[in-house]
Amino acid sequence: MKILLPVAGKGTRLRPHTHTKAKSLVHVAGKTVLEHIISRLIPLNATEFLFITDDNGCQVQEFMQCVFPNLNCRYIVQKDRKGPAHAVSLASPYINKGDDLLIVFNDTIFDADLTRIPSLCDGCDGLIYSKEVEDYQRFGVNVVRDGIIVDMVEKPDTLISKLAQVGLYYLKDGLSFMEYLEKTIHACETVKGEYYLPAVFMRMIRDGLKFRAPEIDAWLDCGTPETLLQTNSYLLAGRHHNHGEVVDSVLIEPVHIEKGAVVRGSILGPNVSVAAGSVVEASILKETIVNSDSHVSNIVLHHSILGDCVHLIGGTRRMNIGDHSHIEMEG
Repeated sequence: MKILLPVAGKGTRLRPHTHTKAKSLVHVAGKTVLEHIISRLIPLNATEFLFITDDNGCQVQEFMQCVFPNLNCRYIVQKDRKGPAHAVSLASPYINKGDDLLIVFNDTIFDADLTRIPSLCDGCDGLIYSKEVEDYQRFGVNVVRDGIIVDMVEKPDTLISKLAQVGLYYLKDGLSFMEYLEKTIHACETVKGEYYLPAVFMRMIRDGLKFRAPEIDAWLDCGTPETLLQTNSYLLAGRHHNHGEVVDSVLIEPVHIEKGAVVRGSILGPNVSVAAGSVVEASILKETIVNSDSHVSNIVLHHSILGDCVHLIGGTRRMNIGDHSHIEMEG
């Protein structure tokens, strides 16, 4: 199996945190989003990880070499922004006959047992992982009949299906999929000038290929500050890890403090994560993420996200602060 991860994109919904870093490298629950995803993929024993990157690709490459040095990775730069299907097509030269392919988009962290792929895909050509949602109007949905996908509708106005596509796709024949992708691009099947995967899958379905829509256990959005904090709370539930230095402080579970972080004279929790290199002193934090190498002092924070290298000193506020900020508040 080869695993394809499109990690390009500016992550505009997550600004200011993505002004200076790839969106997949934002921290949540003690790890980057990318580390959460890769950790879930390692049991598949993939022969190669293919990353589609942009001008932040060097950050992703450095991270993978540091945290997952034993994985076989290839990095492909997407120079033109023509949509997610176009990004996937850039990996075509590296998909060979006999390769099965897993495509994982990085806006969400998923909970699913991917080792069940062979049994789930028995008797069909691929899997388009899904999750039942109430706000189906916001998503592309799968229409299923007798366990097989018969149609896909983008942001339906009426209730056709609640099975939203979650950005996780498995193709039993990766090379054939790439050929269908090339046909779709050659036919200029675009939406507002961009290429999307549903057009590819519908072309395959019309030709008689069969896809199932297994549901994942959890679909954790990391695309906005609000949903990132919700995901932080979900992932911390039942986990309380203190690997740092905590002095004269109270930790209200769950809290995750990385090795190399320092907490002094503070109250943290619930649902707080503090990354390595950061110092929190004389402060009260709840429902908050503190990224690497930041200094927080004499402040009360809730439902807040602090980027890397933030200096925050002052009174009670709600914050959404990007990397390399320096803020002092008097009174």
